[in-house]
Amino acid sequence: MPPRTVTTARQRRLGAELRRLRDAAGLNSREAARLLGIDHTKISHMETARFGVSGERIRALASIYGCDDQEYVQALVRIAEDRTRGWWTDYHEVLPADFLDIAELEHHCRALRTYQIAHIPGLLQTEEHINAIFAETDPPLMDADLERRISHRLRRQVILKGERPPSYEAVIHEAALHMQFGGRKVARGQLEHLLSVSERDHVTIQVIPFSAGGFAGSGQSIFYALGDVRALDTVQLDATHGVAFLDSPTQLRNYRNLLDRMKSKALSMDESRDLIRHITVNL
Repeated sequence: MPPRTVTTARQRRLGAELRRLRDAAGLNSREAARLLGIDHTKISHMETARFGVSGERIRALASIYGCDDQEYVQALVRIAEDRTRGWWTDYHEVLPADFLDIAELEHHCRALRTYQIAHIPGLLQTEEHINAIFAETDPPLMDADLERRISHRLRRQVILKGERPPSYEAVIHEAALHMQFGGRKVARGQLEHLLSVSERDHVTIQVIPFSAGGFAGSGQSIFYALGDVRALDTVQLDATHGVAFLDSPTQLRNYRNLLDRMKSKALSMDESRDLIRHITVNL
């Protein structure tokens, strides 16, 4: 099997988890390879996602590493054996790899949590709002690139409309509700869309009002995807240079706590809808 020329965030995450297991067992790559009866370079290749790994080998590694968390091991096996060619691969080489990784992350998660201070979450944006957002990209996008980014974001939103959608929890600061990307008409349509989506059983939208005062965190947007088991959760943060994926146990715990603190500042769902309606009628 030839080495991969391109790796996804999901593949790299599997490799990172195998490395964590080995480190927790107190073994270096040569010791692990000797116990498994393979060349030590194969351990490195698996941990860097340069090559794929079978479910059988993951079980063997878990055994020699002394990992008895069967639910976690089975979750790793599912990642290793997944051969999904998702819709996002249609955008390979025409959009940044981060776009594909985010779509793949959303596709495989069991629940989503997000916090936004200045923007409406991407999965809740209307097409007109998306167009207005990308129109502000610097340097400006070519027409073809703009169309691809809009279509990609709209296709991401399909996960909230399927037969078994993940639960989705969004905490949005009131500041984001007053942003008029695309003008008053587009902004009004966006808020009306929020109200409509908030009626879905699996969607929770809550607003932190200006009156709440200060809040935890630095004001950055946060996207938290829940994996099959808690150890496989992922935090995604936006940055000017791209996106960052965080997955260490400490980082995951800290961001769960941060999201909980932000949620505690938010209005109830009904109060949030009332505030959104108030802002909408006054646009």
